[in-house]
Amino acid sequence: MRPKLWRYERMAGAMGYTVVAGVDEVGMGPLAGPVVGGAVVLEIGTRIPGLDDSKLLTAEERERLDRIIRRRALAVSVCAVDHAQVDRLGLIRARHLATAGAVAGLTIPAEYLLVDAWDVPEAPLPQMAVVRGDRICASIMAASIVAKVARDQTMIEYDRLYPGYGFAWHKGYATPAHRAAIRRLGPSPIHRTSWAPFRGFAAN
Repeated sequence: MRPKLWRYERMAGAMGYTVVAGVDEVGMGPLAGPVVGGAVVLEIGTRIPGLDDSKLLTAEERERLDRIIRRRALAVSVCAVDHAQVDRLGLIRARHLATAGAVAGLTIPAEYLLVDAWDVPEAPLPQMAVVRGDRICASIMAASIVAKVARDQTMIEYDRLYPGYGFAWHKGYATPAHRAAIRRLGPSPIHRTSWAPFRGFAAN
């Protein structure tokens, strides 16, 4: 694993923190489904071959890495904020709740947070927002992967409950096939119908 990926964990350690959690969320862009936060505590230098930005990995690579991360991490937690809460509270608040919930769910309480680009205001902990953290920080990469795998598994389950939309393939993102399914079938129970992008699409 590239040594520079642990730069921010070492910075936190130099400030005296011993339990440092990487935090990230997924699901901000889709038209359907939850926002999911992930939090991971790793020992510095933990060997996770192939660790990378979750968006640059295939589904199979993410699933393999998810298994490794869960075996080798000191603590892993995910928290989902469902579509109804996204509709009611808005995306920013949903992201706050998902990431704070993931931090709160860690079996080893975090002392310091490394967060991808944004802070976690609901978590009363010192933290650092790392721009492009899911590409340059090992703990944030790991958090991104476990959150993405958890959300994808949820969308596959929704595909079984609401067939015809293709949730298992596009995971709720606004692909042409997904938009065509909405036009054909109308919104499903998990669509974010009060969300502005969905309303704009539905009006066309």
